[in-house]
Amino acid sequence: MKTFIRDRQYYKFSLYGFFKNLRFFEQFLFLFFLEKGIDYVKIGLLYSIREITIILLEIPSGLIADAVGRRKTMIGAFALYIASFLIFYFSNHFGLMALAMVFFAFGDAFRSGVHKAMIFHYLKETGQDEHKVDYYGHTRSWSQRGSALSSLIAALAVFYSGSYRIIFIATVIPYLADMLLIWSYPAYLDGEIKPLEAESLKKKFSIVLSSFVLSFKNITMLKTLTNLSLYGGFYKAVKDYIQPVIMTFALSVPLFSGMAEKKKTALFVGLFYFAVYLLTARMSQSSGKFLRIFKKDAIRPMNITMTAGFVAGIVLGIFYNYHYLFWAIAGFLVIMMIENLRKPIGIALVADETDKRIMASVLSVQSQANSLFAALLAPLAGFFADKFGIGTALMLVSLLLLLAFPLYWLKKKPS
Repeated sequence: MKTFIRDRQYYKFSLYGFFKNLRFFEQFLFLFFLEKGIDYVKIGLLYSIREITIILLEIPSGLIADAVGRRKTMIGAFALYIASFLIFYFSNHFGLMALAMVFFAFGDAFRSGVHKAMIFHYLKETGQDEHKVDYYGHTRSWSQRGSALSSLIAALAVFYSGSYRIIFIATVIPYLADMLLIWSYPAYLDGEIKPLEAESLKKKFSIVLSSFVLSFKNITMLKTLTNLSLYGGFYKAVKDYIQPVIMTFALSVPLFSGMAEKKKTALFVGLFYFAVYLLTARMSQSSGKFLRIFKKDAIRPMNITMTAGFVAGIVLGIFYNYHYLFWAIAGFLVIMMIENLRKPIGIALVADETDKRIMASVLSVQSQANSLFAALLAPLAGFFADKFGIGTALMLVSLLLLLAFPLYWLKKKPS
């Protein structure tokens, strides 16, 4: 069977994702916040600050990418990430952490949609457009491998230093490497560079606005974007709750009973995330094969995976409440694997039905919707967690989303 070309640029795209996901802090961010004395509601607010900032910057980031080129925009994004890491390292109260989240959001807004546009631009230029799901899934799998390695390195750093702060400084190194890698991309991936003039700005906003209008006027396209983005927002809002669950599990098992609490937690968290990201890398890489089971009809797998993910959230909440922590952790694993299985399929489904002239804008709409759902769900989950505990919070959020199935259930391809 014909497949995509594994040339130098393929490996650059893969290496980009690998370096980007060497976020050594990510596996311990929730625990870092808890250690600083921040409650679940405020943690949810920090996540909301990040996601709302991303929403506000999504359109300007596209305009800047058009004006200065995608590569310079991406390099600027990584510089903003590094500023965020430094603020986190020195922060000791909520205000500074909120500021760090804003800088992080700046980096995310100027990076995410831009790099996807570069990949799809490259596939069109090289005549490989038909391989979008496989290609994106394979390059994304390297992101998951980066996350797996990141988990082990972060665990070792926390284990030997006894501090969560050190991992923010350590993350600066791979992000500097990614800045150099992006600069080596071929110049044509910058896209058509246009100066920031009033007329061009007006035209760009018009295109993006028309993308929003089309998304909301066409009920099928709206449901497609909702289906893809709602689960992405759910995933972003609840995935880090695994960290206190693993900590509770680690402290409950007799293994390494003489070890200090933070060291034991670091060991279990690192090993868990290492295994998880190897599995999610396989899931991402298998998206194309999974889609072919349904004869390349993306509608059914998108509906099935969405339902399965929300059911997993309900079940893991029940397991947690009855102190079956191992099975609760397994439920988180299911949610994570589903996100990486369905995302390449959903992105390709949206891209297939979008005019290439507004593809970046429609992908921007999708990214904004993702952030919006995460911004809404994160404080809601935090409120429930403070009131009723983690297990009940996850059950309630998952159940509410499952009952909202008429909003995202797909029936036919968008047009």
